[in-house]
Amino acid sequence: MAGESSFDVVSDFDDQEMRNALDQVQREVQQRYDFKGVTYELTPSKTELVLLTDDEYRAKAIRELIESKAVRRGLSLKVFDWGKIEPAGGNKVRQHITLRRGLDEDMARKLSKLIREEFPKSKPQIQGDAIRVFGKSRDDLQRVITRLKELDEPVALQFTNYR
Repeated sequence: MAGESSFDVVSDFDDQEMRNALDQVQREVQQRYDFKGVTYELTPSKTELVLLTDDEYRAKAIRELIESKAVRRGLSLKVFDWGKIEPAGGNKVRQHITLRRGLDEDMARKLSKLIREEFPKSKPQIQGDAIRVFGKSRDDLQRVITRLKELDEPVALQFTNYR
């Protein structure tokens, strides 16, 4: 494979930036007047966040806060998959927020097929939750990246390991 260039198409986010954004949300909720005396609990895990608060109004306000802090920290809003707001007992509501990480199998196949059809000189290869794209010409690979950036997919795409 001498003379071939490659890059990876991944869908990921920076854990530290996510933690920082959630810390900023926590601090702002503690300082805001409209959240005085309100039950608020945001429990992060590796794959999801669980929001527990008093009512739907507060849940929507916290969602707006999370989104604004995430954008300021350079995180894509496509990372969040907002679940339904459901009653949690004791006049509280709960919302599960799934964090999207990695390309699922269907998305990887779809992107791989698009690359093969539109760029015959480039060779995509699915590797777990990422796609590695090979090509002899770096210009061809740049065109692939440009085309993938134009897509409106439900996941945030990043391009890494460009060699």
